[in-house]
Amino acid sequence: MAQRTLVLIKPDAVRRGLVGQILSRYEEKGLTLVAMEQRTIDAAMADAHYAEHVEKPWYPPLREFATSGPLVALVLEGDEAISVVRRLNGATDGRQAEPGTIRGDMSLSNRENMVHASDSEESSARETALWFPDL
Repeated sequence: MAQRTLVLIKPDAVRRGLVGQILSRYEEKGLTLVAMEQRTIDAAMADAHYAEHVEKPWYPPLREFATSGPLVALVLEGDEAISVVRRLNGATDGRQAEPGTIRGDMSLSNRENMVHASDSEESSARETALWFPDL
């Protein structure tokens, strides 16, 4: 069944010039790009996106990272897109992610880990509405 999922290509990937490479992995898998926009977010947008984490002690450095430069927000669509994208991305900690995944091949960090992807249909709906309210 076709699903949509939100993906953020984070500031570390943008700084390193890896946006095209990351997008290619999703497209090569057969996912369809529905929407895409590059922007730099402020603390309020970071807090809205990561609402469930705002009170956690490790969140302030994540907010600082998320707002540190441009990122690319996109919506992908395809069969079981949420789980497919999460498998392509790999484990959250790039040091532990399997080779062949985006994080496993491109990241050596837990916080600066290249990409974010919605983890459920509920979070995908909430996050997509936040980033692309006209979809």
